[in-house]
Amino acid sequence: MAGKKRIGIVLFQLGGPDSPEAVKPFLFNLFLDPDIIPLGPFGILRRPIAKLISSRRSIPVAGKYAEIGGRSPIGTLTERQRIRLVEALLPHIDPVALTAMRYWHPFTSEAVEALRKAGLLHEIVLLPLYPHYSYATTLSSLKEWRRVYGNPAGGPPEHTIDHFYDHPLYIQALVQRIGSMLRQFADSSRIHLLFSAHGLPVSLVEKGDPYPKQIEATVRMVCELGVKQYSGWPRTHLLCYQSRVGPAKWLQPSLTETIEQLGQEGVKEMLVAPISFVTEHIETLHEINIEAREEAKRHGIETFRMMPAVGDSPLFIAALKDLVLRAVGIEERPSPASLASAQMGTPAL
Repeated sequence: MAGKKRIGIVLFQLGGPDSPEAVKPFLFNLFLDPDIIPLGPFGILRRPIAKLISSRRSIPVAGKYAEIGGRSPIGTLTERQRIRLVEALLPHIDPVALTAMRYWHPFTSEAVEALRKAGLLHEIVLLPLYPHYSYATTLSSLKEWRRVYGNPAGGPPEHTIDHFYDHPLYIQALVQRIGSMLRQFADSSRIHLLFSAHGLPVSLVEKGDPYPKQIEATVRMVCELGVKQYSGWPRTHLLCYQSRVGPAKWLQPSLTETIEQLGQEGVKEMLVAPISFVTEHIETLHEINIEAREEAKRHGIETFRMMPAVGDSPLFIAALKDLVLRAVGIEERPSPASLASAQMGTPAL
């Protein structure tokens, strides 16, 4: 690797329980996060509240994990992304890529320890795998990084990539995934395309969280590109939100309410595109592919499909690669041949 920059790359994700026994402590860590449940002057109650919620929710949540294999796949799938990203970056830099999960192993503290053991680094790139910036995800992960890593004197320069909701290759990756599903419908132009994003308390939006605006921008760009690339792109699309927790007001409309309304209107075919998730986990595999599917059936919807997450698809890895290289001052323009290779499988319908 002589002559190449040695770059530390930290991939941030939420994490998920890797066994049935991990469900309760995972939930405890989640609800202990002040960026998830802001209590203001009542912060002293955070630990007992987190303990209470995690105790009450652990059994039903463990039951849901049991239906998708007994554990969250997010650790395995993020590791695949990490490996593919390293492979893509090797011709350009000497990458030292690590994963920092927010609520379960490998924790941020584990990533920091591994990074320090890696030795001399020229620069560090902080790359949350949340396409859309939010106080509850991106900011929380970056605050945890700063708390654990600190501000070491003389340390390598850091570059933070706090969103990529509008990156052209990320948009193309979503369009490609949707396009692959449209082939499963006799007339895809007539189906209803539902974009489903993870919900957010309205209180965070009122404090300036840009998440919903960025989600809306992604949906707009995906549809603009989809119409150009697919003659059978759906004429109707809707944006809704899922995963509400607690009594507080959350972003609307909800996924379940939207499905119920469409069923009452006589809609028979729909495709749900999880727009804010880059890997599969319980929100896609259970909340959409099991719960929402059952809801659709109850309301007379005959054909229900879910778009797979972008995962380690060539286009998405190309997007991450571009983000890292630009962060460290290396701008690589993809050749037409390489872009065409990444876009294989996206002919017009």
